[in-house]
This record gives sequence, structure tokens and C-alpha cells, in this order.
Amino acid sequence: MPKILLAEDDHTMVSLLKTLLKMEGFEVVALDVNADVPAAVQKENPDALLMDVHLGKQSGMDIVKAIREIPALAKVRIVMTSGLNVKEECLQRGANFFLMKPFMPDDLLKVLK
Repeated sequence: MPKILLAEDDHTMVSLLKTLLKMEGFEVVALDVNADVPAAVQKENPDALLMDVHLGKQSGMDIVKAIREIPALAKVRIVMTSGLNVKEECLQRGANFFLMKPFMPDDLLKVLK
């Protein structure tokens, strides 16, 4: 079962995504908004990290850059989401995909599969 690590600060979005992804056969681990994301990625070893660009006091941009600097995490697929169109910046920092919010569940599932 593919594992998705979820780093998102909107609680409603977290429940919706958890429900959707579990129905589609994914294992979902949701992180606390102040979690150490790179450490969680190392611990959980997910197939993909789904992360909001704005995570409470943390910057998803900084987190994705930090993850890409850890050789052991080079293969983790990172999907960044934001209400702002910051696709270029996300991809430059090392994200594999960018989804503009609000996105359709089908678009997310295509990216994850």
C-alpha cells in the first residue's frame, strides 16, 4: 500500500485528503503543522510527501530544499500545493509536482499514481 505523508495546516483539508486517499488505497500519515518534516520523511519513508507551501510558521519552500539536500531522501516524490501560483519556485527548489488550490481530487490522484 503506497504511503502518503501529509503536511498541511488546514484541518478541513487534512480530513478531506485523508478520507479521499484512504478510499483510493493509500496509507496516510498526517503531520502536525509544526512537525520537523525532513525528520518525519526519514522516519516514515513515504512514497510521496503532499505539502502545502505555507505551513503555519514554516515555509514549504525551505522544507523541500532541506529534504533535497539529504541524499537518502532523493527518491521521495514531493507534491507541493498552494492557493498562489508558485509552481516555478516549487519545482526549482526540488518538488516533483505542483497543484494549485483548489484542486480536483482526480488531479491529485493522477499525480500520486
